[in-house]
Amino acid sequence: MAAATQQPHQRFIGLMSGTSLDGVDGVIADFSDDGRLAVIGHASADFPAPLRAELMALNTPGDNELHRAALAGNGLARLYAGVVAQLLANTGTAPDAVAAIGAHGQTVRHRPLEFDGTGYTLQINNPSLLAELSGIDVVADFRSRDLAAGGQGAPLVPAFHQALFARPDAPVAVLNLGGISNLSLLPATRAPASTATLLGFDCGPANALMDHWCQRHLGQPFDKGGRWAASGRVLPELLARLQAEPYFAKAPPKSTGRDLFHPDWLAGHLGTATWAPVDVQATLAELTASTCAAALQSYQKESELLIVCGGGALNGHLMDRLRALLPGVQVQASSEHGLPPQQVEAAAFAWLARRTLRREPGNLASVTGARGARVLGAIYPA
Repeated sequence: MAAATQQPHQRFIGLMSGTSLDGVDGVIADFSDDGRLAVIGHASADFPAPLRAELMALNTPGDNELHRAALAGNGLARLYAGVVAQLLANTGTAPDAVAAIGAHGQTVRHRPLEFDGTGYTLQINNPSLLAELSGIDVVADFRSRDLAAGGQGAPLVPAFHQALFARPDAPVAVLNLGGISNLSLLPATRAPASTATLLGFDCGPANALMDHWCQRHLGQPFDKGGRWAASGRVLPELLARLQAEPYFAKAPPKSTGRDLFHPDWLAGHLGTATWAPVDVQATLAELTASTCAAALQSYQKESELLIVCGGGALNGHLMDRLRALLPGVQVQASSEHGLPPQQVEAAAFAWLARRTLRREPGNLASVTGARGARVLGAIYPA
């Protein structure tokens, strides 16, 4: 691997539109020479309804997909460019003061290791158009290099979580609750505990199914604060059906997405039952909380701190259920540890873009199952 090169700028932008499909979050971050970051600006944008509908539709097979995906990538790049412009304006930053934009793209298929032993992961994006519109170098396509090395390509945030949240004297768990939930299990960094292996994996659905059910029955994009779920009762029979999904019992490394946890998966478990919609919502929330709690208890039961980020950290009912299922564990939003929940993943891709420019690896083989550390991403010069 080539030696790390010093970059003339220490300011990076990170952009993330996750599996929840609720919009784009962007941050602009200053990095010190030793890699510590300070977020100096945050901006977000909702998906225009037609673009959101198209991105949702592209999660499943359909007609004329290549054409539709290309146009959706253009639309997403323009939305990204708008968030970048907002970040620059809000912080008084000139484009040439930003070293690069880390632009994740929108995952529409994730099938690692399947079909031919390598599989694929597909993030819709047009980084060339984003570079053209923003006048800033863009780093994109972060996941495929890990797949090429035999990995899952996901999750990628545990390395960032380690840099941001790890403690010298105690293990820490970090839970991201986006459309899908993923858990980072960070060992204490001080020897001899530092010999422990860092793990990270997708637990299962977080907001994806709850948002779908809320949209279907209330006409709302999400259950604000989890209040609708909190007003229902958990259905033990349905919960048991959902928890029987083989993915939950699978050992890491593992990752998942809407390829598995989609509305038809839920409909298949509901069958012809006539449960009250509010009780189904309560059960979906319990599925998220119970699978995440079980994962923590299985793989890092000694952890006394769980830091929660992503949109689910703003769901009071979900946070309450995690606390109830994890007695003795402090369950806290990431805002109590220096970074608001909606900024963590975007900041992670600013961090990963910096790693790419410095020719430093961005994956963790213990997390993804890859054959080793790899430099991630492709660079699109402005």
